[in-house]
Amino acid sequence: MVRIAVVGSGPSGVYTAQALLDQHPGAELRVDVLDRLPCPYGLVRYGVAPDHQKIKSLQATLRRVLEDPRVRFLGNVPVGADGVRAERLRALYGAVVYCVGAARDRRLGIPGEELAGSWSATDFVSWYSGHPDAPRLELPGHTRSAVVIGAGNVALDVARMLARTAAELRSTDVPPPVLAALADSAVRSVHLVGRRGPSQARFTTKELRELGTLAEAEVVVDAAELAADPDGAEPASLGANARRNLAALSAWADAPPRGRARRIAPRFFLRPVELLDDGAGAVRAVRFERTAGIGGGRVTDTGEQVEIEAQLVLRSVGYQGVALDGLPFDPERGVVPHAAGRVLRGGDVAPGEYVAGWIKRGPTGVIGSNRPCGKETATSVLADLPALPAAPAADPLAALRAAGADPVEWPGWLGIEAAEAALGRTLSRGPVKIADWPTLLRAAGDTTGGRP
Repeated sequence: MVRIAVVGSGPSGVYTAQALLDQHPGAELRVDVLDRLPCPYGLVRYGVAPDHQKIKSLQATLRRVLEDPRVRFLGNVPVGADGVRAERLRALYGAVVYCVGAARDRRLGIPGEELAGSWSATDFVSWYSGHPDAPRLELPGHTRSAVVIGAGNVALDVARMLARTAAELRSTDVPPPVLAALADSAVRSVHLVGRRGPSQARFTTKELRELGTLAEAEVVVDAAELAADPDGAEPASLGANARRNLAALSAWADAPPRGRARRIAPRFFLRPVELLDDGAGAVRAVRFERTAGIGGGRVTDTGEQVEIEAQLVLRSVGYQGVALDGLPFDPERGVVPHAAGRVLRGGDVAPGEYVAGWIKRGPTGVIGSNRPCGKETATSVLADLPALPAAPAADPLAALRAAGADPVEWPGWLGIEAAEAALGRTLSRGPVKIADWPTLLRAAGDTTGGRP
């Protein structure tokens, strides 16, 4: 019997488990997929926007892997300084693959970033996704204008969630307190701001166009900012996605006002320099310096400053990997050093330790990028297994419990699913997320009543 631990049950972890099974089809392989949370699926559950049900349907694909009889889901198993140590895992399994993602947001590094009303998009996404560790955010009742700093799909997600109506959100799985807060929100203007030009925005066109389908919001684009993009003047030199983005933005710039209650304003060539204080420790506006495109996606500062009113600021400028206790870490790149997924310690391969996903390659690519990434790592694992020390023959589950873990197995997760479906029925909705540790663990059959 060969036992392999995969730490992380998001796409990278599950695709890695799938690749291990596909490349080693014998019945003697067993894969334990460990997760700190009692719920599987990682960012598909807690990162994909609630109104993107088609993308969230990827859970069905991940589920088929986790229901394979050779795979065992073990949730509620923290790994690292606050849980099972890396060296202990290595002693229990023939190999350990870490698929722990990139959990920290990047900072802007500008004055005023700590003011009330200044949030990371990571926290905002965790909040509306019902993550049990999410901060309990409160939208200030006087919030009329929000600024989202960033030009990627996460920025689009948070802007769209702010602009949706309560009726639109009732069909999603957002927790009741989140639905109530967004329904009561006074936000009427959402500014989506990028430092470079529209041709460099990282939106995918499908998600960008979705802004134009919202029930009570219209998209307002400044035609002058589109015209200021030197790269946009030569669309043939751009990729297909950038050309489609420019076409969508140009159509909005040419459209007459629709008189909707809310507006979303994509803005470009603005670099944030300071969040301004309202005198009571909260944000009142964001000061930007206007940039100018000089071709090739590059910009230069102009010295001209622009202020945009905002009582809420969400930074969405990327993610960073976080060091995991017991593993080497490259703080500059935010990844674990590796060679084809094999962890490197001081430049040498660490036998039996591997990485896949964002902690391996950095926060790049889409969900599907994790398939080839996991396959490469799985190939390395299986090639190395004959030379690795054999793991103990005993099932690791008892040892994990002895190390302080209280694993939630697949039946426990099914209990959580059933509880979320029942909660939704009481609210005349579909399944609704349970967003706190005690209730999740009770639903999973845990008797401690709270997080270990």
